[in-house]
Formats: sequence, C-alpha cells, structure tokens
Amino acid sequence: MPKNNGTEWEVGDPTISVVGEQFCNPYPMELIVKRKVHNFSRDHYEVFDLSGNLLLQIEGQAWGFNRKRVMRDPAGFTILTMRQKGITLKNKWEVYGGDSKDREDMLFVARQTQAMTLKTSLDVFLPDNLKRAVCDFRASGGYSNISFKVFKSDSLIAGVTHKFSWGSFCKGKYNFRVRVNPEVDYAFIVSLLVIVDDNENLC
Repeated sequence: MPKNNGTEWEVGDPTISVVGEQFCNPYPMELIVKRKVHNFSRDHYEVFDLSGNLLLQIEGQAWGFNRKRVMRDPAGFTILTMRQKGITLKNKWEVYGGDSKDREDMLFVARQTQAMTLKTSLDVFLPDNLKRAVCDFRASGGYSNISFKVFKSDSLIAGVTHKFSWGSFCKGKYNFRVRVNPEVDYAFIVSLLVIVDDNENLC
C-alpha cells in the first residue's frame, strides 16, 4: 500500500461506486453525520447535506457480539447491512447489499489493519480481491484522533473534520462533517466512518 500522502480524487477521475452509482456525484459533497446512542443499547446515525436534507440513516446495536448495523434511505428502504464477525483482536465487518447474507450480494469486507494500536486503521477489500488479500481502500482515524480519511491507493477520496469534546463523546452524542470527493460513493464512505467510529465508542 503506498503512503497516504498523495493526491486527492478530483473531477474527471473514474467513478468509485461500491454501494451504488446513485450515491456518486460529479462534485464534492459536504455531509453532516450525527450520532446518538439511545438507552445505551442502540446507535443511531443520521446523514444530512448542508441544506438539512436527510440522506441516510443507520441503526444498530451499541454493544454485544456479532453486531449488525443497517443503513436505510430517508423512506426507510434498506440500502446495506453491516455485520461484525465476532470479537477478535482484528475487528472485522462484512457488508452486504440490502438485508442479504449471500456471498453474491457482498459489497466489501473491512478488517482492522493491526490488533493493538491507538489509531484505528482498516483494510477494505472488494469481493474479487478477498482471496488475493489485496486491499482496495484504506480508512483510518476516529473520533478521539480528530480525523478520518479514506484512501484508494495513494489518493485521498474522503475526509472528516469535527470539533472534539470528551463530554459529548462520553454521552454518545456528537457530529462529524464529512467531505466526499467528486465521483466517490458517499454511502460507502459513511459506512466506513461508522465502522471506524465503532472502535472509538468506549463510553
């Protein structure tokens, strides 16, 4: 994997569509992702554009083994399902289109790069590259690191900025501001953000 210090994905670069082309726009997108824990048992994320329009919503268990998170559109239609594969030293999630568990509907697998690190880093594999163990994307960061970035090879395709507060973090309620580069699948980026953020939810 090249060093993550290269160029940014720009207008005119090939489309990166993992979840679906309907989530790719030919211009940079700014998203607001809001997270809240309900009754200390369920996470709820909402994704808005800068005009306040709801684009995506994600719900799932905040604790437990073999957790599941479901991404839906504003009408409640299931877009994808994220399933954690047990509790291991290297956190692993499998992501499928809709409610499916079938291999032919797998979108990607995200696996923690190293077992014991202060900064979360994920290797992301598309189904065709799983057997070759060649990662297609890398995501790193998290809330306590005050950063989140996604790279394809050495090109930055998305990043996050936010105002850090331990108080809001431990209450389970905080916001991310996500910049998704042109022609990049924002549903895919948000799903990676949720997975990386999962490793940071210690309170």
